[in-house]
Amino acid sequence: MAQTKQRVSLRAVLLSIGILLANIVVNGLIFMFFRDSTINPLLTAVLAVLWGVLGVYLIYYTLTWAVEQYPDYIRKRVLPYVFIGPAVIILGWLLVLPALRTLYLSFFDASSEKFVGLSNYAAIFTDHLMATALRNNLLWVFVGTLACVTFGLLIAILADRSSYEKLAKSIIFMPMAISFVAAGVIWKFIYYYQPGDSQIGLFNAIVTYFGGEPQAWTSMIQPWNNFFLIIILIWMQTGFAMVIFSAAIKGVPEDIMEAARVDGAKEVSIFFKIMIPYISATILTVTTTIIVFTLKIFDVVMVMTGGQYDTEVVATQFYRQFFMYRNFGYGSTLAIVLLIAVLPVIIINLRQFRKQGGF
Repeated sequence: MAQTKQRVSLRAVLLSIGILLANIVVNGLIFMFFRDSTINPLLTAVLAVLWGVLGVYLIYYTLTWAVEQYPDYIRKRVLPYVFIGPAVIILGWLLVLPALRTLYLSFFDASSEKFVGLSNYAAIFTDHLMATALRNNLLWVFVGTLACVTFGLLIAILADRSSYEKLAKSIIFMPMAISFVAAGVIWKFIYYYQPGDSQIGLFNAIVTYFGGEPQAWTSMIQPWNNFFLIIILIWMQTGFAMVIFSAAIKGVPEDIMEAARVDGAKEVSIFFKIMIPYISATILTVTTTIIVFTLKIFDVVMVMTGGQYDTEVVATQFYRQFFMYRNFGYGSTLAIVLLIAVLPVIIINLRQFRKQGGF
């Protein structure tokens, strides 16, 4: 009996190895075919999509079948890893390896040939443009995050008590449906300035209507022009904060708030002493999520000013150094700086998620 069980186990192991190698070889050959293909690009795209869908299905189907050949006590332990394994491998290939490659390049010069150690990191603290970029990123983090969280929470509370709750929330959330690039284009027309009396930009049209002088909002008023860019972030992310806060507020026990009202507590006291403690975890999650957005901000600045007029941020400086100036070493260093800045926030989010029983 033991020998039979051993033969079955050996067969299962050989089948697993064979199926795994077959998946790697077949999908690798298909990948190389599409990479070197000279057929019609549209046909290539259609075939690639079909391969992606069918390929993923076949990978999971064949691996699941192979695991089912094992005894129950092994199958129950291995099967979860079969489902998450391919995703982890792909994420590692697309995220971890490029990050390690970027870290490696950050220790080399512009041409990625000469090792310079920590020179690129030291240069960050002596670069005037980087000082401006870091200052602007701090503005985005503090002003943008504080405004989004504050307005999102206030609107969530007010909308929750309104008979037009659904309509109000839909209008506030609507900017989330567009990309940051599209938002930048929209607000570029709102801030638009042209010399002379005729103004087509909304802000300047209003200013001149009331007898004021038109302003170049995003270029001539420094460093206040950064705040006009941050308004775009607030316009887009307040809806996100509002929706999350609204869901959290509805989870606050109504009987506790009613008991507080019976005891004579005012609405302000109920808000700060009951509601805020109950949704504190949600506030932390929303705050850290928006901080990540602000640290990585790129699209709005690039569309609106291209990083000119002292509106440079770390992401635009990275783009300029890496893709325009071809300074791969310094550009990679800036990417690592962004990664280091974002990592603590992500870790805080993950810990909070774990406390809430996410995993």
